Amino acid sequence: MRAATLLSIAVLGLGLASGAAAQTATVAPLTEIRAKQAYVIDDESGTVLFSRAETEVVPPASLAKLMTMAVVFAAIDKGEITPETAFRVSEHAWRTGGAPSGTAAMFAKLNSDVAVADLVRAVTVQFANDACIILAEGMEGDETRFAARMTEEARALGLEGARFVNATGLPADGNAVTMRDLVTLAQHIRLNFPAGYAHYAEPDFEWNRIRQRNRNPLLAGTTGVDGLAAGYAEGFGYSTVVSAERGGRRVFAALAGFPDEKARLGDTRKLLDWAFTGFTKKTVFAANEVIGEASVYGGASGSVALVSPEPVDVLVESGASGGLRAEIVYRGPLTVPVAAGQKVGALRIYSGERLLKETPLQAAAAVEAGSLTRRAVDALVELAAFWRW
Repeated sequence: MRAATLLSIAVLGLGLASGAAAQTATVAPLTEIRAKQAYVIDDESGTVLFSRAETEVVPPASLAKLMTMAVVFAAIDKGEITPETAFRVSEHAWRTGGAPSGTAAMFAKLNSDVAVADLVRAVTVQFANDACIILAEGMEGDETRFAARMTEEARALGLEGARFVNATGLPADGNAVTMRDLVTLAQHIRLNFPAGYAHYAEPDFEWNRIRQRNRNPLLAGTTGVDGLAAGYAEGFGYSTVVSAERGGRRVFAALAGFPDEKARLGDTRKLLDWAFTGFTKKTVFAANEVIGEASVYGGASGSVALVSPEPVDVLVESGASGGLRAEIVYRGPLTVPVAAGQKVGALRIYSGERLLKETPLQAAAAVEAGSLTRRAVDALVELAAFWRW
């Protein structure tokens, strides 16, 4: 019987000084950033530029509406609904999220019918709670079932900490999300639903002769910002999810736990300035360059080379001292047959103890089953390793 596979980790010394060829940059005093939770990444390279309690679960508040829109945009793409589809305004939607609620609303009238296109703009621009509930009830019959769909689709996207019990993010036990979840969600929306994403940059929304400005405070006056949302949760503070592009680079950020709106606006701008000016790009490995190898059980070869099909680029803070290190992580030894191009592990790159990036690794070549003698020897070696473990 085969021994259990073990998590194998190979440590690579990259020997790249972080401060090499650094240019003068505006460096944010990150200790002064007042967000309690934060996650900031460079979109192209996937480098984590800044993180703080990024997997801590917090109430999403209005940021839950990003998941609401992800579900709606997907339904439009699949033909489940169309922009012309009209949904009725129920008393629950009107009273809970509309004019009587005193919250952000599009002021849809009770028992009227509103087109999906208008509801989408009301949510993305105005963060309208009544529009969220109208969409939820129209698509799933009631808000609870729609919230369950939100959670299900969040899991499919890999949002491990996300859970939703309503479509609005209004206070309710069970609503939860992490900053890492929110960045992943924002990237998903921009990549897969560009037409829907574009609504987040609209400066205002006019419907039924009511004109309302975009409620995202970062949209005006912050260079490069073209989305997404802001929120507030009682007892947890002010939050935001931001996407910005400058000079061909895009940064995504999710931040929460600010003490007030002023801190959210000023600190987020400071953090974005630093993210765009404080880093130098380095290519750690070229595309298809052999990075390391993984052991193979019972194969014609006892190991296989590991590569990345794309260049492995990272951003390192300009002027920082020290170097980079990397780990190859896989469940091994691998079992035959191993196909060329098969995903078999991951490369993790660190600056000190901070994880900058994780990227998949593939087998560089195929490995077929070895001879009977070779398989027997491998079995004895692996069994010995199992007992030592």
